[in-house]
Amino acid sequence: MTKVVECVPNFSEGQNKEVVEALANAVMQTDGCRLLDVDPGPSTNRTVFTFVGSPEDVVEGALNMSRVAFSLIDMSSHKGEHPRMGALDVCPFVPVANVTMEECVECANNFGKRLAAELNVPVYLYGHAATNESRVKLPDIRTGEYEALPEKLQQDKWKPDYGPPAFIPSWGATATGARNFLIAFNVNVLGTKEQAHRIALNVRTQGRGKDQPGRLEHVQGIGWWLDEANLAQVSMNLTDQDVTPMHVAFEECLKDAKEMNLGICGSQVVGIIPKKAILAAADYYIQRDNLFILEESQKVRLAINRLGLSSVSQFNPKDRIIEYMIEDESESGPLTSLSLKSFIRSIGARTPTPGGGSASAAIGAMGAALCTMVGWMTFGNKKFMALDGTMRKLIPPLYETMNALIPLVDADADAFTAFMDAMKLPKKSEEDIKKREAALLSSTKSSIAVPMHTAITANKCWDPLKQLAVHGNVQCISDLQVGARALETAVWGAYYNVIINLPNMKEEEFKTKAKSDIDAALKQAQEGAAEVLKIIDDRVNAKDK
Repeated sequence: MTKVVECVPNFSEGQNKEVVEALANAVMQTDGCRLLDVDPGPSTNRTVFTFVGSPEDVVEGALNMSRVAFSLIDMSSHKGEHPRMGALDVCPFVPVANVTMEECVECANNFGKRLAAELNVPVYLYGHAATNESRVKLPDIRTGEYEALPEKLQQDKWKPDYGPPAFIPSWGATATGARNFLIAFNVNVLGTKEQAHRIALNVRTQGRGKDQPGRLEHVQGIGWWLDEANLAQVSMNLTDQDVTPMHVAFEECLKDAKEMNLGICGSQVVGIIPKKAILAAADYYIQRDNLFILEESQKVRLAINRLGLSSVSQFNPKDRIIEYMIEDESESGPLTSLSLKSFIRSIGARTPTPGGGSASAAIGAMGAALCTMVGWMTFGNKKFMALDGTMRKLIPPLYETMNALIPLVDADADAFTAFMDAMKLPKKSEEDIKKREAALLSSTKSSIAVPMHTAITANKCWDPLKQLAVHGNVQCISDLQVGARALETAVWGAYYNVIINLPNMKEEEFKTKAKSDIDAALKQAQEGAAEVLKIIDDRVNAKDK
């Protein structure tokens, strides 16, 4: 699986377009690096770049940008609203896909060591790469900023991790490290810089000092004036979105602004954010305002609207949410990305995959989709308005099952391919035999586990489906009947795929449990389908009388 690391270098230049373009070109010309975002700030005189690539490639990309910065940026004349200490102020490495934090720490060390050796500049390690507790937090390293470096570099406490303890006027110093996703989030205040800073002091973790901590954890913040937008901002770094998500930071700033009789007009994200951050905000407002929204795209639009993310510049999800930008194939595999015609023809081709397991998952997904459709055709219909509350409860589990079954189409094909690959492994030596047996055991377990998961997932529909059979739009009865049969068929298909793979399983305990579990799943599907269809038949017969 492809390893993906995000690198987010912050350079102290946001006003000279030629320099910004030269930095962007440096990374775009680096093999294996993909530039996702360039966010220059004239008032902060700082540009945040975001690019992704393999661990090795992002280090090369960051070094190429640094070489350009060394020749084009002069810190001795730099002025800007944002705290800074170097031409390349900070360069974090962030795990995105199939990469550990330890690998990102290695990226930071490799980059810092090579940057210091080539350019002869001081480099500090922070975050997960920090060498001691006093350097974990970036603001601690940056205390005093660029202007304090001549004296600071002479102190043993602030000896660089890499490079000379010498002040380089044109460069300053650089911090590099490894961290989780940091969300650079600014709340727009229709007031003064000083008023915005008062709010920042109230909400940021450090508050006004040890005796007056702020209300929010894992939040760094200051107030500043954004000249190009003619407004002030509470500028925050949310360093742990699971503890303090965007919507919490926004609502807390809004609360203080109201107490100060100040207007809040939206917010701004600098750089890229993970999808879960925007969906968490959407879920908060859905619950708070008692909304009923399931579609991901609609949730994203709601969050953008409630947070006012397009108030300073347009927030385009495809350009700002990293999952949408790198198109993770686990979301849309080779089979599920095919057209319906191509998928059916691929089943009918002279190849072993996709086979019955993939077809079963697809049939189950369509069955759940039909049942979901019946729910939607009932919800919001004036004729069935009294049932809106009921539909709000019944639609989500059906919708979730539909989405959960889709990736199992590819998962089943992948499991079979892995088993066939294991069968082809050499058997020449004892070591070869051991490796082959281990691969066969692992792939056999997957070949059983995937259809088992299909059956268990499809069976989650029966309880809401029974209620939907009672209350659903009577005009859609046939859709419900087809949906129920499709779900039952999916479980039957899963059953056959588990049974055919059981003889290959050498672990008797695993085999016995799998047989028991799939027998129970089939019985549940048969009983569930029969009950749903009986409810529908009784309802139709009662209508005819």
